[in-house]
Amino acid sequence: MLGNARFTGPNGKTFAVAPAPRATPSAASGPIEPSPKPALEAPHRRVASAPRPVERAAVLGYRAAEAVLAHLPTGPAATVVGWFVQASYVAWPTKRRWANLNFGHVLGLPPDDPAVRRMALAAYRSYARYLVEIMQLPSMSLDKAGALIDSTQVDEFERLWRSSNGLILTASHVGNNEAIAAAVGSRGWPLSGLADDSTFPELFERLNEERARWGSRVIPWRNLREVYGILKRGEILGLLIDWGYRSDGIPVRLFDAWTTLPAGPAFLAGRTGSTILPITSYRRPDGTFFVAYQDPIRVASTEPAELARATQAIADALQKIVAAAPDQWYSFKPLWPVNDEERAALARLRSAGPEESGAFAEGAG
Repeated sequence: MLGNARFTGPNGKTFAVAPAPRATPSAASGPIEPSPKPALEAPHRRVASAPRPVERAAVLGYRAAEAVLAHLPTGPAATVVGWFVQASYVAWPTKRRWANLNFGHVLGLPPDDPAVRRMALAAYRSYARYLVEIMQLPSMSLDKAGALIDSTQVDEFERLWRSSNGLILTASHVGNNEAIAAAVGSRGWPLSGLADDSTFPELFERLNEERARWGSRVIPWRNLREVYGILKRGEILGLLIDWGYRSDGIPVRLFDAWTTLPAGPAFLAGRTGSTILPITSYRRPDGTFFVAYQDPIRVASTEPAELARATQAIADALQKIVAAAPDQWYSFKPLWPVNDEERAALARLRSAGPEESGAFAEGAG
């Protein structure tokens, strides 16, 4: 849905979500320090591959799970997997704290509020459903995979893509992005997604082979030449933006607090003239999905102030997307600073203004 803050959610409820409020910098932020120039880094913050036995076990386990789940109904399988996933929320204090902090921001409640815990558990249940779905997708025919999303919505997507000089999809951990990839790829449109290949290279190749069945590709995050090539050819590039808080991102206002989002989408759009389209797929009760689009974002240049404006627009879209169905949001890394030191560093960064906080641009190209 384009150009409208009101839209219908997966259960038929109409949502009206206001853009994130702007806040003025605090006068007590301390001395201004230039933001560091970030090194190119995978979204997971990983720096080394997993040991070979661990990687091999992961691939074998993934293939075994695919083989089993291909013959099971999605609902019951997701229920059983959900028990284990929710148990990890209870048993893993650090992850539980991160999830509660995230959903506390979304709901506007303290992280120890019972409603926050209920929402976190619901999100873990949605994540279990997502895991089952992506393991069942490879066993589906292209027609069945493409039918997971209403064709009229995909037709609107085609119109937006063909009228743009390259399209950057900013996606989040909501619903099932693999369903979008299957629907778009099954129609033969050139779709590529950026992903981390550094920790489990063999599993990365396995997933890439599966995505190739419906015509989409997974690009290693370090292959900048190909990333630029995709956009210069007028193709479609998917980027996940809610991997977690990074101090070298662009300061934005999201829900009730300052955080950062990656510089990449705005910088790539400013460099190539591509259009940014915030997109998500919401799960319906029957297991199908509908696609929601926010306003397309165009970036006039790579000037720091322009990148800051565009990234705030991405944050506003992300807020609308998550607020419409928070129980389907499964980003379990902290999306806001979690300690006083990080919050103080971000306060100094945002007080510096776009000319300083935009220093990332030198490291993004």
